[in-house]
Amino acid sequence: MGLVDEILKMKRENKALILAHNYQLPEIQDIADYVGDSLELSIKAMEHDADKIIFCGVDFMAEQASVLAMNKVVLHPEPEAKCPMASMITPEDVRKFRSNYPRAPVVIYVNSPAVVKAEADYIVTSASALKLVSQIDSDTILFGPDRNLADYLSKTTGKTVIPVPPNSYCPVHEAIKANNIIDAKTRDREAKVLVHPECIREVRDLADFIGSTSQMIKYVRETNYKSYIIATEIGILHRMRKENPDKKLIPANPEAVCINMKKIDLNKLYRSLKEGKYVVEVPDKIRRRVLRVLENSFEIIGVEIPWRKK
Repeated sequence: MGLVDEILKMKRENKALILAHNYQLPEIQDIADYVGDSLELSIKAMEHDADKIIFCGVDFMAEQASVLAMNKVVLHPEPEAKCPMASMITPEDVRKFRSNYPRAPVVIYVNSPAVVKAEADYIVTSASALKLVSQIDSDTILFGPDRNLADYLSKTTGKTVIPVPPNSYCPVHEAIKANNIIDAKTRDREAKVLVHPECIREVRDLADFIGSTSQMIKYVRETNYKSYIIATEIGILHRMRKENPDKKLIPANPEAVCINMKKIDLNKLYRSLKEGKYVVEVPDKIRRRVLRVLENSFEIIGVEIPWRKK
């Protein structure tokens, strides 16, 4: 029996669910039960009746799944798969900015540790940030981490969005430059440019469409252009090409690779299922606080909470 068959067999025996982010290795995406962005995978973790969830993504995603999965066991096959941006913000950062702007609500980006999320008034993903921030009754917002997403939200909503801390960013998305887009457009002038909001403003200004990974995937699926320039981590191209074999999909920067997203492979997934590694645990006090904020944030953007359904 091959490795893939062994994984599928153990998955059935353990009543496990494999979730994979859009940036994961192709072989991980192919074996997963669901592939999606942070918001989509959070919803799956919350709604599914599996006994175990194997989360193939970076650390903060597995943490959030653990918070939302209630009584399910959440396993993260590679605890060293960490998000650099998530380490750029601390609870102390949030408290400092809140003391300086006591009337400004705190919106924390999903790319952050649970201890930081516990300081939030709202929690968002790149798919939900614009919708939620637009509905907050305040002209000044504290937002972190990610100075580029904060800038995008400020420019789009007209609100003052203050980045917390000021220098937080995604190294992969900041590696995508305006010249990458210009060069790609020179080679294919008809291509539509799709840009993740974590990119710098000069790149976003060249976009035909700005959105999260799931929103980009939906845009390519539902439009009929011949070619697209994709300004985000290149792992997304695997799913896009599977779903759109007749469309030309061009990475804005072929070197836009998140090495942490690539740390989970089939062997680590196999060991995770076989040995029950590694259990994701969030301290109960933090978990309860984060869960309350997530519940309220989900309700604002129209996501149903299973245990609140009547």
